[in-house]
Amino acid sequence: MPANWQLEAARPEQREEILTVARSAVLFSAEEVATVEELIDEYIARGPQASGYYFLSGVIDGRVAGFACYGPRALTSGTYDLFWMAVDQSMQGRGLGKALSARTLEEVRALGGRLLVAETSGKADYEPTRKFYEADGWTREAIIADFYAPGDAMAIYIKRL
Repeated sequence: MPANWQLEAARPEQREEILTVARSAVLFSAEEVATVEELIDEYIARGPQASGYYFLSGVIDGRVAGFACYGPRALTSGTYDLFWMAVDQSMQGRGLGKALSARTLEEVRALGGRLLVAETSGKADYEPTRKFYEADGWTREAIIADFYAPGDAMAIYIKRL
């Protein structure tokens, strides 16, 4: 990881920068950005353990260039969800997504996690996302046809820890 990068637990003052990254994500709908906003606000207000949401910030040259949000999956033992991960378009292809993924895995392992699950769309415009997961060593565990909407499958990726 380059010296000008930092991966850290998100701080309250990074809220707007995290939301800027979410808003700049071409694939995130307004509803999805609103969900990221709801989760970061819960994380800030209650903390990660009480809220169940953990945020990592990927900071490059002093500004948030990406983030990951993860947390325990309800009614499971040691299963965590990677709820969101995004990297500013101008910073993509430099390894920040891979670094955020690796750090998330470390954090989940430290919390006693045994399985990390990521869900994404099966639509054609999500192909780069699916390729990212596959290149990063995630296993495509399942495809659920028509999950999000007719013609929009859910692709489920996992990492065993």
